[in-house]
Amino acid sequence: MATLQGLQQSMGFESLLYDDRIGKVSLIGAGMRSHPGVSATFFKALADAGVNIEMISTSEIRISVVVDQDEVDHAVTATHKAFELDSDQVEAVVYGGTGR
Repeated sequence: MATLQGLQQSMGFESLLYDDRIGKVSLIGAGMRSHPGVSATFFKALADAGVNIEMISTSEIRISVVVDQDEVDHAVTATHKAFELDSDQVEAVVYGGTGR
């Protein structure tokens, strides 16, 4: 942060925000390209669970969201339920973590 603040004048940005209490939850799979509605299902599950999404990143085969680190487990559980991955015969896994 100190290094970036030292560049503020020369680069001209107004402010910096820093939060080290975040976690990431991702859905990954090549099947997302051929199955419409994956994003909608994911975001609705998180919204219904009351999980606030801080940031979203997507690619053709991955959707990742950044959430508060205290909501990671709740977000993963909601996602498992939304995609019916909470049964005994799981075909996919949703990972979430803080990176620590």
